[in-house]
Amino acid sequence: MSAGTYTPKPGAAPVGRMVAAQTVFETRMLLRNGEQLLLTVVIPSLLLVLFSTVDIIDTGSGEPVGFLAPGVLALAVMSTAFTGQAIATGFERRYGVLKRLGVSPLPRSALMTAKTLSVLVTEVLQIVLLTGIAFALGWSPQGSPVSVLLLLVLGTAAFSGLGLLMAGTLRAEATLAAANLVFLLLLVGGGVIVPLDRFPDAVGSVLELLPISALSDGLRDVLLTGASVPWGDLGVLAVWAVLGLGAATRFFRWE
Repeated sequence: MSAGTYTPKPGAAPVGRMVAAQTVFETRMLLRNGEQLLLTVVIPSLLLVLFSTVDIIDTGSGEPVGFLAPGVLALAVMSTAFTGQAIATGFERRYGVLKRLGVSPLPRSALMTAKTLSVLVTEVLQIVLLTGIAFALGWSPQGSPVSVLLLLVLGTAAFSGLGLLMAGTLRAEATLAAANLVFLLLLVGGGVIVPLDRFPDAVGSVLELLPISALSDGLRDVLLTGASVPWGDLGVLAVWAVLGLGAATRFFRWE
């Protein structure tokens, strides 16, 4: 009997097609969540406007928006790739969504990739909005767009890996509490709003190794001072990205 048009063809779809489909699904879910949009869009925007227009913290860099805009861009990446993704994925795991994905042909690495890509799509919208606000406040960025792109992509990979690691190993309630706590701590101690040189030397040396510090300092070096390629900050982010995504792929539990 010859094969007909409707003959079933068992087997999984190519990994690339599965990643693309899952990325579209993850992006739709992320953009529909009002609480996530509050965390990823409203809070960074308010911080940028408030600290740029009200003399609260001495940034020591002339116009406050020049110092704050790169830090807020870094905060936007962290809020989406780490905090928001960790909380959303943690509750997907609790409610059995990930358990059902676990019995599908979708590999763990493909799920991690799709979630990271959906975060990148959301970040594009964030960056457009925050950049527009910063320009309205008088921001005049410098530096290479390629260096900025490298920093944002590596920062996204680093925070995405850490967020998925947390969501895939802790209970949903613990992930909710821990992700918000880390967000607040890094907001204060990650060089986003308060310059790291305001901390004691020993503390500042440790804080410089955090992914949020590397991302905010790298963006600031490029956009504020016109530096070419901040290799040190890129190296820190690359290490965090490799460790975070590797650990998430290895230890992520579907249920």
